Amino acid sequence: MGWNSWDCYGTTVTEAEVLANAEFMAEHLAPFGWDTVVVDIDWSDPGARAHGYNLGAALELDGFGRLIPDPVRFPSAAGGAGFGPLAERIHALGLRFGIHTMRGIPRLAVERDLPIHGSDATAAQVADRTNACEWNPHLWGLDHTRPGAQAYYDSTLDLYAAWGVDFIKCDDMLWPYQAADIEAYARAIAGCGRAIELSLSPGRDLSLERLEHLREHATMWRICDDLWDRWPDVEANFARFARWAPHAGERGWPDGDMLPLGRIGLRAEVGDPRDDRLTPAERRTLVTLWVIARSPLMIGGDLPSTDRATIALFTNADVLEVLARSHGNREVFREGPLVVWTADGPERERWVAVFNLGADPLRVPLDAGNVGLDPEAPVRELWTGDTVAAAPVREQSDAHRGVAPGSAALHLCIEAHGAVLLRGRGA
Repeated sequence: MGWNSWDCYGTTVTEAEVLANAEFMAEHLAPFGWDTVVVDIDWSDPGARAHGYNLGAALELDGFGRLIPDPVRFPSAAGGAGFGPLAERIHALGLRFGIHTMRGIPRLAVERDLPIHGSDATAAQVADRTNACEWNPHLWGLDHTRPGAQAYYDSTLDLYAAWGVDFIKCDDMLWPYQAADIEAYARAIAGCGRAIELSLSPGRDLSLERLEHLREHATMWRICDDLWDRWPDVEANFARFARWAPHAGERGWPDGDMLPLGRIGLRAEVGDPRDDRLTPAERRTLVTLWVIARSPLMIGGDLPSTDRATIALFTNADVLEVLARSHGNREVFREGPLVVWTADGPERERWVAVFNLGADPLRVPLDAGNVGLDPEAPVRELWTGDTVAAAPVREQSDAHRGVAPGSAALHLCIEAHGAVLLRGRGA
């Protein structure tokens, strides 16, 4: 659970902006479990700009071809300090510090044929120009048949560990699937002497056939491409989470991408400065789905300038309890606009998320037995705090359609693109 700079600042985030978000998190969100601050892509490019990447960028490198922070945007990095001082300040707030990295080796290091720390090889000798990123022009791939390729990753992780990095979002790993790079990167983390969590991106077309390999090498992995503040983006993740959520747990976490909520697009890749374009119902649906599917949560909006109603989505302790304590999370019903998920808790809790994917309000007589709820126990809706009574059904009628006489029905009215999140006792 944390914050990532991409949705609001794209490639251009500054040290001051990172610290402002970290300080807000420490004051307002940390009591609810939010603990990680991530600097996303292009922190080494002095000419970074909104809406794209610079061809032939004069990236900041050290003498061994490793990217280092641009000291203009990150003043504390001057004099070879790297991200160490920024990480120290974030750790002092009680938070963890993360950075974005890319698969491969900088083209500029290859052009200069820089030596690789801890190896006799040079950058040009380990570069694979046939396997470059399709969307970012800064790096070549690595030829993992050459020992110097592993040494290069080892050297970068040694540097990040010395800075105090706790979390790495490594990009261009999953589309197409780069098994050799994933293995080499995981080995570098294992050997760096510091506990660092590894997140892999992006997850376009990611197959469940990769599950065991992902679990062996990463903490979390994206299951979709970049997600933005568009209802179709949110809706598309319902099917993906239905596949992946049953496999979420301590062996690894399928990731539905950042929460593009609040004040976004300030200098980002997509759109102009704005409050996200989702409706209040769609925002609750997004958070409900991510929580019931036990996805990692990374807020994409600029926290200090985000409206309080959106911040309140991140500080509902009852909702976040589902993320922290549930198991057996799965989709149990999907028909037309209605989608239903259930999950269990360690003390016989039963959580039920009911979604309306349609464009009109939906009235649902929910059979308590169909979702494993004890109709004799109280049921509470966690976003509103309201109690939902389970009414006995004595005879068939349109109001109780789909609920047999002798059963108990919970009568729900769900907004267009909305959700309710119920907590009761398991039957």
